[in-house]
Amino acid sequence: MATRVGLYPGTFDPIHNGHMDIIGRAVKLVDRLVVGVAVETGKNSLFTLDERVAILQAELDHLPTAVGERAEIVVTPFNGLLMHFARKVGAGVIIRSLRAVADFEYEFQMTAMNQQLDRDIETVFLMADPRHQAIASSLVKVIAKLDGDVSKFVSPRVRDALLAKAGQLG
Repeated sequence: MATRVGLYPGTFDPIHNGHMDIIGRAVKLVDRLVVGVAVETGKNSLFTLDERVAILQAELDHLPTAVGERAEIVVTPFNGLLMHFARKVGAGVIIRSLRAVADFEYEFQMTAMNQQLDRDIETVFLMADPRHQAIASSLVKVIAKLDGDVSKFVSPRVRDALLAKAGQLG
């Protein structure tokens, strides 16, 4: 039986509970999940690429596992076109999440373009858990910047990393 490889791409600046929920559900769909950390974010990243990869790896090391339900998870930075990276890692499916209608419009366009680039790679959408629908990395950073409590949105490790960067949030 062929190994089913999935790719969950993102900037993860920072990774939050919504991301972790999608990862925890995506591993049930594939044998190997590549979590692709985008080098070029198109945004002003708070965390460096190396920091984002390290934080993500630490979070995944603490992901609860159930025998037979967890795929191998690999964290890999990538640069350039997502579809090129998907081919490089052998992904047959790209995992994306939808939080709201606004996400759908953007994701719909991206999926259509990606299909034009490679019709052999499918995109699968997982609906955000209702508890995590409002969470966005950009909002988590704003809350942290304004001295708000982000512990409902991120793990204690990520909260500590955000607090360590607090001076750079301004």
